[in-house]
Amino acid sequence: MDKIDEVLSRRVEKIYPTKEALEKVLRSGKKIKLYQGFDPSMANLHLGNLVGVLKLKQFQDLGHQVIFLVGDFTGMIGDPTDKSAARKLLTREQVLKNSQTWKEQAGRILKFSGKNPAKILYNSQWGDKVTFKDLIEITSHFTVQQMLERDFFQRRLKAQKPIHLHEFLYPVAQAIDCVEMDVDLEMGGNDQIFNMLAGRTLMKAIKGKEKLVLATKLLVDSKGEKVGKTTGNALFLNASAQDMFGGIMSFPDETIIPGFELLTQVPMEEIKEDEKALNKGKNPMELKKKLAFEITKMLYSEREAKRAKQEFQRVFQRGEQPKEEITLIPRFSSTGTITDALVASGTITSRSKAKRLVTSGSVDINNQTITDPQFNQIKNESIIRVGKRNFLKIRIH
Repeated sequence: MDKIDEVLSRRVEKIYPTKEALEKVLRSGKKIKLYQGFDPSMANLHLGNLVGVLKLKQFQDLGHQVIFLVGDFTGMIGDPTDKSAARKLLTREQVLKNSQTWKEQAGRILKFSGKNPAKILYNSQWGDKVTFKDLIEITSHFTVQQMLERDFFQRRLKAQKPIHLHEFLYPVAQAIDCVEMDVDLEMGGNDQIFNMLAGRTLMKAIKGKEKLVLATKLLVDSKGEKVGKTTGNALFLNASAQDMFGGIMSFPDETIIPGFELLTQVPMEEIKEDEKALNKGKNPMELKKKLAFEITKMLYSEREAKRAKQEFQRVFQRGEQPKEEITLIPRFSSTGTITDALVASGTITSRSKAKRLVTSGSVDINNQTITDPQFNQIKNESIIRVGKRNFLKIRIH
C-alpha cells in the first residue's frame, strides 16, 4: 500500500465524516494541521499513548503540521470518559510536573526540530483566558441531552451516582482546543470519539469549518480491557528497556498481531505474514519476543533491545537470577518475614497488599514459591522475585 493508504488504515478505527473525505484532502496535496491531546494525569507517557504518537509520525513524515498538545488545562478537570465516578481534580503544578518529561519521551518517535518539526503546545494558553461570557456563548452550541447520551453517565444515573457539572464541560473544553488551534484534523483513541466530535460541532458552529476526526484503535484483550495501560498494568515510557521487554512479554497471545499494527513500524505486509504463520501453528512466544524486540528497539536502541531479550530468556525461560535491575534491601533483620521484606523494599505500598501477593503464589525466594506471609527463613543474599519482573536482594545485618 502507498503511504496515504497506510495513514488511512493502519491503527485506524473510524474517520469522520468519512474515510473518503480525509483521503480526498490528503491526495489533493494540501498540507493539513492536525493534533492529538495527551492527558497529564500520570507522570509519564504510557504504551497506550504510543499509538497516537506513531500515528502523528505518519502525518509528519508526509509533511503535515503536527501538534502534540499537553492538556494541562483539561487535565485539571479530568476526562470523565468511562469513569464510574468523578476523577480527583489536579492542580496546575501537578499536571505540569507530570508532563515535564513528555517531550523527551515523544521525541523518540516525533521530530521536534529540523525540517517540519512537531509543535508542543499547552491548552492552558487559551483555556485560562476563557471568560464566563465566552463559556455561555460556547455552551449554547450543545445540549444537556447530548451529554446525557454518554453510556457511562447513563450507568451513573441508574446507580444514583453523581454527575458533576464540570464533567459535562470536559468535552466543551476539549472542543475549544480545536477552535483555538484552527486545526483540520483531530486524532485520539476510539474512547475519545464523543469528545472529538464535540470539537467538530463547535468548529462548524464558530468557524463554519468541517474538522475531520480520526479515531485510533485501542490495544485490548479478549475481555475488552486495555493492555499496557490498565490500573496496575501500565507500561510507562520511562521504564528500563528490560522492564519494557518483559512487560510486553506478559501481553495475552491474542494481542500479538494487533500489537504489531498499533505499536511498531513493522510493514503491514510482514505483519500479515506473521499472522498467517501464527494461524498455522507458529509458537506465539517467538512472535511475542519479536514484538517486544521491535518496540524496545524503537524506544531505546537495537543494542538495548538485544540485551533485554537476552536477559528475558536467561531469567524467565532458563530460570536464572537476573544480572541487574535488582532492588537492594540493606540491613534487613534476620528474623524478618517475607511480608516485612516486601514492604521494606518500597515496591509494595502496604502490608495487606504484600500478604495478598504472597498468599496468591506471586512471590519466590531463590526460585522457590512462598505462600506463607509469615515465612522468615530468609538467608543473606537471597533473591526475591515479586510477580514476573520485580527482583529484590536481601542483605541481613
